[in-house]
Amino acid sequence: MSVLKAIGRVAKRELSRMFVRPLYIFASVGVMVLSTFFFISIMKYGTPENIPIAVVDQDHSSISRRLCHEMQATSAVSITLVTTEFAEARRAMQRGEIYGILLIPEDFYADLASFRRPQMEFYVNNAYTVGASTAYKQLLTMCNLTSGAFQREVLRQKGLPDDLIMKRIQPITIEAHMIANPWSNYAIYLVSTILPGILALIVLMLTIFAIGYELKCRTCHEWLHAADGNYTVAMIGKLIPYTVLFLVLGIGCEVILFKFMHFPVNGSLTRLMLSMVLFVIAEEAMGICIIGALPTLRDAVSIGALYGMLGFSLSGFTYPVMNMLPAVQAWSNLVPLRHYYLIYVNEALMAAPVINSIPHCLALCCFLVMPLIVSPRLHNAMIYQNYPLK
Repeated sequence: MSVLKAIGRVAKRELSRMFVRPLYIFASVGVMVLSTFFFISIMKYGTPENIPIAVVDQDHSSISRRLCHEMQATSAVSITLVTTEFAEARRAMQRGEIYGILLIPEDFYADLASFRRPQMEFYVNNAYTVGASTAYKQLLTMCNLTSGAFQREVLRQKGLPDDLIMKRIQPITIEAHMIANPWSNYAIYLVSTILPGILALIVLMLTIFAIGYELKCRTCHEWLHAADGNYTVAMIGKLIPYTVLFLVLGIGCEVILFKFMHFPVNGSLTRLMLSMVLFVIAEEAMGICIIGALPTLRDAVSIGALYGMLGFSLSGFTYPVMNMLPAVQAWSNLVPLRHYYLIYVNEALMAAPVINSIPHCLALCCFLVMPLIVSPRLHNAMIYQNYPLK
């Protein structure tokens, strides 16, 4: 009970400090609210390479194998799975291993040899709009080049002149099926991903500033006294008001987007909201790590801003993480926004099994133990008022 009272005293103290400094309220609420309405109103209306795709080959012909070989030779797409079962390719897409599925139907060879217009199907994960559009355009080009070359060979063997050959060649039709954001709605692509990115930056920076300001102004003794000298209680009590505020903003945005604006939720909105809780706390944990590791508030704010902005690029919604350098792919796992975005794709767009989101939820939970790394240094700075440390 005494611990709860101490947490309550710290939280009450922090609330009074928040309202004394209006900048806190504007940075917490104003920026998020303005960003929400800005992107909603604006969004009414770089090219990656080696985009991983799967090929479902139901024709098993020499021309289908040749087509796969020709596509693999390009830099635009990378065939990571060749199968005869569409369900297997679909599961790979739900796991985030591929961006698209090219279905080569039966009688594909027969249609080409008979100069009938063959038709293929391409199922694309449209949650990643840039990668989806690039893959579709490249596949359409390569399929027509390969089929055209094959038909020219057949007609030349029959002795037809080139002018008649060009008239006889039938281009391939690729019917595109958009999975996850089938409307190709740019608002769905941007608004529901950029807003969590803005929230992540706000959470990170305010956590750094809330702790760093105590250290800079040398008011940590007062802070610890309210917590009965307990470092953990002091930290929890300080962050409770911010956590509640951030959750109201984050979950409020989800309610606006998915309930009132009818953005698609093909999975569970409840699980998406629970992931928002983990996401906010994970960002706060990273804020504690940064302010605890760096020697001055100025440096911590600078590095925090850099880390937060890089999170946009490393989250995967602006550019496919699969196409980044291996070291950068590994670094993306240290960005909470990356894991939240993958949960969002699974739950809101793909309706993937919950087991696909569990690793990312566990990853967000792992961020909660990271402040333990810097807690001795930060605790000493609070006790001895020797911040910045030299």
